Amino acid sequence: RKILLIRPKITLANGGNYRELRWFTPWSKPRHVEEYFLPRIIQEVTGQETVPFGDAVLATKDTCLGTEICEELWAPNSPHIEMGLDGVEIFTNSSGSHHVLRKAHTRVDLVNSATAKNGGIYILANQKGCDGDRLYYDGCAMISVNGDTVAQGSQFSLDDVEVLVATLDLEDVRSYRAEISSRNLAASSVCPYPRIKVNFALSCSDDVAVPAYIPIQWRHHTPEEEICLGPACWLWDFLRRSKQAGFFLPLSGGIDSSATACIGYSMCHQVCLAVKNGNAEVLADARRIVNDETYIPEDPREFCRRIFTTCYMASENSTQETCNRAKLLAEQIGSYHINLNIDAAVKAIVGIFSMVTGQSPRFSAYGGSSRENLALQNVQARIRMVLAYLFAQLTLWTRGMPGGLLVLGSSNVDEGLRGYLTKYDCSSADINPIGGISKTDLKSFIQYCIENFQFTSLRSIMSAPPTAELEPLVDGQLSQTDEEDMGMTYAELSIYGKLRKIAKAGPYSMFCKLISIWKEICTPREVASKVKHFFRMYSINRHKMTTLTPAYHAENYSPDDNRFDLRPFLYNTTWSWQFRCIDKQVNDL
Repeated sequence: RKILLIRPKITLANGGNYRELRWFTPWSKPRHVEEYFLPRIIQEVTGQETVPFGDAVLATKDTCLGTEICEELWAPNSPHIEMGLDGVEIFTNSSGSHHVLRKAHTRVDLVNSATAKNGGIYILANQKGCDGDRLYYDGCAMISVNGDTVAQGSQFSLDDVEVLVATLDLEDVRSYRAEISSRNLAASSVCPYPRIKVNFALSCSDDVAVPAYIPIQWRHHTPEEEICLGPACWLWDFLRRSKQAGFFLPLSGGIDSSATACIGYSMCHQVCLAVKNGNAEVLADARRIVNDETYIPEDPREFCRRIFTTCYMASENSTQETCNRAKLLAEQIGSYHINLNIDAAVKAIVGIFSMVTGQSPRFSAYGGSSRENLALQNVQARIRMVLAYLFAQLTLWTRGMPGGLLVLGSSNVDEGLRGYLTKYDCSSADINPIGGISKTDLKSFIQYCIENFQFTSLRSIMSAPPTAELEPLVDGQLSQTDEEDMGMTYAELSIYGKLRKIAKAGPYSMFCKLISIWKEICTPREVASKVKHFFRMYSINRHKMTTLTPAYHAENYSPDDNRFDLRPFLYNTTWSWQFRCIDKQVNDL
């Protein structure tokens, strides 16, 4: 019951989603320890007046322990390197590492490489759950010995606490290190750490039957499984902590809203599974959400009907096919489904404009200009947002049930990057579980749901061309598709996004990279045209990112303006200097 050492953080996370330097100062005195006077309320508990504070390690009677904190594992000069050279055999890391698609292996590789090069035992504990923001912390606790994983925690779970245990032999560390000559030579000249001596041992003197450790193969989730589980756990955390009664989703019958619906179903499935496995806290949360103290969620579809409302908002520009797809998917996931028509509201709004101005805007199909065409599309989209919030507030009231619903958005990361959304339409919601996921990955996730949940309705959704259905039908058929509207494909958008954010490429740099990447499919002049169009549309629409619905962070090229991708939202959309440089390069080529 004593505090042995307060070890401050040495390397702070200050990129991407993190701003630790705004609030904290790193410890900048290597191998230095000071006496820290404890607050009186702590003194009364431990009986200590002061404790060591600084960059030190703990020396027990049989081994030596050092610690890293979160970001320090990812730093080029991680403390475990010199700690290991100085004889530390056990490293701990209490981490707050968030989930990103395809990232788990990086974390595992870092831990295993730390003990592979230097020998030792590495114990990583990671936060689990939603932090009340856009991030989801995905667990993945692990224990590694001499480059091998010997214990693996779950990555996605509704359990708040998970404990990993391994019994290991310190002699394995010593014999492993003895074989690494380069390590031992480096150790002979390392600057020693201050050691806080502790009067106990972690092992017994008669440990003669210690089993040899058996390495395990880390089981990584596929990206489709990650999409199915990560956002589902995030949604459950938001729902239970916000104390709302469920979710409301405008379900259009397209890939994005259907993927969001499937994630909602996956959340219900995870809740039922957790209750079946004896998680009393999840059961208590579920009972509070449905307002029934005797309720036990056993069937995901039945639970889904209680807490998940979907709504198809038809207009004169909608097709019967998308209506049927939405209805069939709602039946298969079990949601409470509403069909409504927005034409009366659209005509009322446009009628007010016509009455005031004496002018009646027309779609381009009927001879209107592009400005009129876009304005009429935006009215439809924005009315859907207004109706979504109205029904989210009052649907449960009409069913005689208490509480309100959180509105779910369903625009993907590529649409956000391109700005292919109406400001304050159905992309405006309370939270968005797919706002950090690419269209390409969402298509793969839809296929995963067909195979694993047997949602056969998704087959027709997969095969249909993505469309907003905001323009009039021509001979009863769609005249509008997303990729034609955008002037680029979703696959191209993913490439643009990664080059813009991860590779830090502006127009000219992106052009230079793409003439090599696309040399088999595009001429330099075609590449120039594509890059210019993307940056023109990106800069025109960047202002939309300032009001983007908070979304689950899943990609490192997210355009989220709140924390991750801080950029101007007023650009010179002509990019005159950059585009001239591109034109000169095209002419030279």
